[in-house]
Amino acid sequence: MELHVDLDNGLLPDKYAKYAPIDYRTNDRPTVNFPVIITDIPAGTQSLSVSLIDYDAVPVTGFPWIHWLAANLPVANIPENLRARGHAVSGTNSTWHMVQTTNETANPDINQAYIGPMPPDKTHNYTLTVFALDTKLDIQDGFFLNELRTKSNGHVLSIAIVELPARA
Repeated sequence: MELHVDLDNGLLPDKYAKYAPIDYRTNDRPTVNFPVIITDIPAGTQSLSVSLIDYDAVPVTGFPWIHWLAANLPVANIPENLRARGHAVSGTNSTWHMVQTTNETANPDINQAYIGPMPPDKTHNYTLTVFALDTKLDIQDGFFLNELRTKSNGHVLSIAIVELPARA
């Protein structure tokens, strides 16, 4: 399985990240995901799952920042603005941590959505991982990464990973 994401001068296009236009934002956060072309999906694949994690965030936040989790995607390319199409189960991203440590209110449109890269210090590399699974997972909106990993055990037919840089 292989992944392809169109880059702009070697970087994730601004409209999916820190400099997204207003119509690509929710509460001033970029919330429209970039499209992903997936080739060579293995036979027998029943669903896809996706994660987008910023491991370069560790020196800034103290932990890898989860930007996007989705499960039970159709076996096809991932379209722009997947969540608006209602074709996946949305997982909880790291903005949930902000709700737990501040007085911010939980908002599934932000906490259970794609949140585009917003590196504060320098260009970061974002690790996009797509899993081809032999089943649809018994998983609900709001799941966490550990649940996705646990429920995927024994069902992964293929994994594809690509690093996507986004500018500060």
